[in-house]
Amino acid sequence: MTTWTSDQLNTIEHTGELHIQPQRANGRLRAPTTIWVVREGDGLFVRSYNGPDGAWFRTAKASGVGRIRCGGIEQDVTFTEISDHSLNDRIDDAYRTKYAAARAYVPPMVAEGARATTLQLTPR
Repeated sequence: MTTWTSDQLNTIEHTGELHIQPQRANGRLRAPTTIWVVREGDGLFVRSYNGPDGAWFRTAKASGVGRIRCGGIEQDVTFTEISDHSLNDRIDDAYRTKYAAARAYVPPMVAEGARATTLQLTPR
């Protein structure tokens, strides 16, 4: 599988949080970390609240693979770094819209540190 189904996209889009488990160098998955996830078009994206220093992010960046759980979906994924400025702007908007009720936590998610950690989730 290299693309999300419409049902998967809709389920994950309407679920508040995602559990992410990047794969460690020894092949084992990290313990789950609860994070926010947003949809932009047919893509799913995550960011590290703690910026590049986030432990789960460092592991995800190093391995490039892991597993997510969200809304009853469990899926092995590939992590792809996103540096496209206009795409990151749209992802910022997706965070602002989806998590408007948690507005105190949104500014760090759209700040430069978090933007630098934008990862696309692709099923594998």
